[in-house]
Amino acid sequence: MRLSRYFLPVLKETPAEAQIVSHRYMLRAGMIKQASAGIYTWLPLGFKVLKNIENIVHEEQARAGHIPMLMPTIQSAELWKESGRYDDYGQEMLRITDRHDRDMLYGPTNEEQITDVFRSNVSSYKDLPLTLYQVQWKFRDEIRPRFGVMRGREFFMKDGYNFDLTKEDALHAYNRHLVSYLRTYERMGLQAIPMRADGGPIGGDYTHEFLVLAETGESEVFYDSQITDLKFGDREIDYDNVEQCQAVLEEFTSRYARTDETHDEAIFNEVPEERRRSARGIEVGQIFYFGTKYSEAMGATVQGPDGAKVPVHMGSHGIGVSRLLGAIIEASHDDKGIIWPEGVTPFHCGIVNLKQGDAEADEACEAIYKSLTALGLEPLYDDRNERAGGKFATMDLIGLPWRITVGPRGLKNGVVELTSRRTGESEELPPEQAIARIAQIYGKASA
Repeated sequence: MRLSRYFLPVLKETPAEAQIVSHRYMLRAGMIKQASAGIYTWLPLGFKVLKNIENIVHEEQARAGHIPMLMPTIQSAELWKESGRYDDYGQEMLRITDRHDRDMLYGPTNEEQITDVFRSNVSSYKDLPLTLYQVQWKFRDEIRPRFGVMRGREFFMKDGYNFDLTKEDALHAYNRHLVSYLRTYERMGLQAIPMRADGGPIGGDYTHEFLVLAETGESEVFYDSQITDLKFGDREIDYDNVEQCQAVLEEFTSRYARTDETHDEAIFNEVPEERRRSARGIEVGQIFYFGTKYSEAMGATVQGPDGAKVPVHMGSHGIGVSRLLGAIIEASHDDKGIIWPEGVTPFHCGIVNLKQGDAEADEACEAIYKSLTALGLEPLYDDRNERAGGKFATMDLIGLPWRITVGPRGLKNGVVELTSRRTGESEELPPEQAIARIAQIYGKASA
């Protein structure tokens, strides 16, 4: 993409309403625009990152054997009355009435709706196990929406639901999701720590939240510092293998890590003092096992092996896709702007022309742009007739991981400058070597 043809309304000044880093930089980098309190328009740069995060979620869900679908955002209140949650959920639920005076709601979550889908279509244990999921917009009427996409009213979320014959099978689904989420977050450049949590209005005896450590986190967390040394890495997991998934779960949950809601000071004090840590954390996902809570209330049963009808065991699993974007910025930035991890960056690298209009510099930038594009990469070429300082400031603000700088002086020596946004280190290379380096970083074969 050529920046002269892109829509990138960057701001020089920080809007007064932006209180935390991610909100400030998302507004300044032209990623979002507030439409009303807690509701945002996603502008092209923000939308690209949002889709990159969504794609990673889809890929890892497919790897774990889960099946995508899509449910409506507006739900019938009758389903929620059937489960008993309509009156219990509270004022965060946006209740509405249609023209026929039917009670409706803008869905904050989808347990009732997915249970209705299941009970209408599945009747035998032979169709289990089954995990369905969606990535969809939701709405919760926060009393004080703040911090941009971190605590908005409208948000983009992956929510998945497993259906199993027995508690043992459902707990394997729980473990499978925990493993899948660990890989998902690492691909986004995040270390999300699974912490024992409270079930809240969704319910459930087994639940873990995934939290990213950040000073602006809304939750106080307590953990054994050894857990921050754990990495999922490139290990291959057979998601159907119960023992293998259980082993990974135990590796990541055997060390103390809890939110303030479930913190137990006595157990925490058993951790060696030098490893005890308290910090702030941003929740980016949560998994639940809630047994037969919804299936019993709503008649979601299957015929078991003995011919008797039994309620299915269920769990739900959520990832805050739009919230993740803010969490990544909170965890990866400096005083110049965002620093995108390679896995979610909106463009793979930036190209800065130091002297737009210079025939040699223009030609070299065009050649680099076309070569990277031919490799299946997306560069952002700053071809504007602007001062070099302004171009660098824009690139630093929007946070592309790599920048290729092209100018007449370097070209006389046959080189361009390749710069890492994360480290700030630069290296002079012939243009073809800079292209090859970018291709190698992103796993693309260079010519």
